[in-house]
Amino acid sequence: MNTDASVREWVSDYYGKLLKSSEDLKTNACCATGAPPEWISSRLEHVHGDVLERFYGCGFPIPQGLEGLRVLDLGCGTGRDVYVISQLVGESGEVIGLDMTAEQLEVARRTQGWHADRFGFSKPNTKFVQGYIEDLASAGIEDGSIDVIVSNCVVNLSPRKDIVLAEAYRVLAEGGEFYLSDVVVDRRLDPELANDPVLHSECLGGAMYRADFEHLVRQIGFVDPRVMTEAPITIQNDEIIEKVGDATFQSVTYRLFKLPGLDHRCEDYGEMATYKGGVLGGEEVFWLDQNHAFEVGRPESVCTNTADMLMKTRFAEYFELEGDRSTHLGPHICGLTDAAREHADQKAPSCGPSCC
Repeated sequence: MNTDASVREWVSDYYGKLLKSSEDLKTNACCATGAPPEWISSRLEHVHGDVLERFYGCGFPIPQGLEGLRVLDLGCGTGRDVYVISQLVGESGEVIGLDMTAEQLEVARRTQGWHADRFGFSKPNTKFVQGYIEDLASAGIEDGSIDVIVSNCVVNLSPRKDIVLAEAYRVLAEGGEFYLSDVVVDRRLDPELANDPVLHSECLGGAMYRADFEHLVRQIGFVDPRVMTEAPITIQNDEIIEKVGDATFQSVTYRLFKLPGLDHRCEDYGEMATYKGGVLGGEEVFWLDQNHAFEVGRPESVCTNTADMLMKTRFAEYFELEGDRSTHLGPHICGLTDAAREHADQKAPSCGPSCC
């Protein structure tokens, strides 16, 4: 029977010793959600080539509105996302990268000075720590000390996803968010598949049944998980295709807010939210999730949860909210906002041949 330690050993050896570049992966998980938006791609251009070559992610879990914040990257690898976020938080912010694989962290650490110079900073605003995503206390991460957590195709690799999510919830400040891209599957996998070392290390064996994952995050306290993007993962290896059979996998980017007062369903109090503009990369239209887009100056009907996600988080300065909660109007039908219908073409595209 596989233990937590043996799973960690597979994963660490796979990413630290066996893989030499992202070209060695057997799926398209590293690019399944497509090319990044310009406000991210323009910053990727300033990331060292050694970092980019050995980075293994499944999306671009980099949210907006990070200026001056303290951000934690769980499973940072060589630090690609850390160094993109470093530019977004600015010299007054801080980015902590946590990973268990020494070989990956060696690449991240030896380029710290190079990146600080490249970004025009007087000193690095990044810190890299070797440790486990299930044990943030040992990494020195205190309760409520982090504004935003990101993670790129790493949670699925953990044998204890419940502990990872609970630790993320613990260290987030109230109103903070866990923004992650990860792999989910359309069914519960047989233990033989889930415990296969190669399948697990390729981010397939450890993938949770999507309904189970979303139930788990709600139990932890992330009551209303929101989906940003989702895209199918294709497998580029005949042996793996035969092993997984009819199971299908997706790369999904979730936004999970730490807001203890959220309702367990969408409730209607007649509130209207209006976007004032100003978010980097969303100057005219801001996407809270794949169903909720907000166009500058255009009021949108919102449920209590959406209102809190806008007004009790770092996004509050960009929005105005009309209405109060004195009169309950029943359940809110949380479909697409008007702006989301009209700007559907702005959603992240699925991966094409040129994504990677």
